[in-house]
Amino acid sequence: MNDFRYQAPTRYNFGRGAENKVGAEALAEGMTRVLVVYGHNSAKRSGVLDRVLASLDGAGIFHTEMGGIDPNPTDDRVYEGIDIVRANNLNGVIAVGGGSVIDTAKAIAGGAVYDGDFWDFWAGKAVMDKALPVGVVLTIPAAGSEGSGNSVITKKDGMHKISLRTDTALRPRFALLNPELTFTLPPYQTAAGIVDMMAHIFERYYSPTPDVEVTDRIAEGLLRAIIDMAPRVMANPADYEARANIMWAGTQAHNGVCGCGRVEDWASHGLEHELSALYGVTHGAGLAVVNPAWMTYATSKNPAKVAQMARRVFDVTEEDDTRAALEGIRRLRAFYRSIGMPVTLADLGVENPDIETLVRNVHVNKGTPFGGYIKLYPEDSRAIYTLMLDAR
Repeated sequence: MNDFRYQAPTRYNFGRGAENKVGAEALAEGMTRVLVVYGHNSAKRSGVLDRVLASLDGAGIFHTEMGGIDPNPTDDRVYEGIDIVRANNLNGVIAVGGGSVIDTAKAIAGGAVYDGDFWDFWAGKAVMDKALPVGVVLTIPAAGSEGSGNSVITKKDGMHKISLRTDTALRPRFALLNPELTFTLPPYQTAAGIVDMMAHIFERYYSPTPDVEVTDRIAEGLLRAIIDMAPRVMANPADYEARANIMWAGTQAHNGVCGCGRVEDWASHGLEHELSALYGVTHGAGLAVVNPAWMTYATSKNPAKVAQMARRVFDVTEEDDTRAALEGIRRLRAFYRSIGMPVTLADLGVENPDIETLVRNVHVNKGTPFGGYIKLYPEDSRAIYTLMLDAR
């Protein structure tokens, strides 16, 4: 196990009606003038936005709103939000939504207190050490952004989709999680969220660091819980207990606890970001295609950890590591199919992928080599994208 520093300062308020406490939570963080960021019609249609604004009004907090945040959020909306914050002398940002909304809110919060171009942080030209306080009302359990210091933004000029990771600067000060807000999510969005949270665990689980048994067992327990709860959620979207477990698993998957004491991987996310940037696919659905392909390739190089996952998560009994790993991957794909997720690029709607462009872009954005469990050079990335053509 490696030495590590772990800090998770987000204050969680979990349960029915949690969104009604946003005013008190914001005041506790010194927020008196806030920007409320949200997506499209669902926040309004469900009534959650009105409840959030009413709570802010009740606490005497000035607010202005910015809606219409799309999946795979882009830099133009961040610039717009920064302008609103500065024009209104705001001192906090509250996100009402899922990962795309939260990531946009975080980027606004960091950019608003920076004299230069906010993209400097994502491009690696500057290090973010401060931001306006961010609060979250979570409506889509998937990205785990409500408890992480990460934010993924796409720069429209060149379609560069990049994840910024901070230790504390972008971690939300508070997150309000009401499982009832997820009852009306479309099945596809629910399933894509399940894949996304599993991928966040896999990115930390697949590590070259030995002797991290406690962290491994935390990751494996979360994966098993998600796999157990997923059929219940898909069969009965209003199953509160199943929704609650899925929502809390999504937060635990990405708040850093599954990475304590080890080198992380993150190659699969890099490979998928190019798919969603180039083809506009849903991030979780893209990961359902990428993760098994990456695991298959990793098995050809170092099957040990993939085999461990197969045995501990999917109860594979095969003694040979390579055969165990491949059986675990087969069962993972079967699970993804069972919840309606794609497992090939064709399933994803990408019939004729431009693999050379994907390979070029991923190494421009991630460098050469990249990855923690195995190092990926262009020939490796090309092989993994090719494996996504066929799920046999």
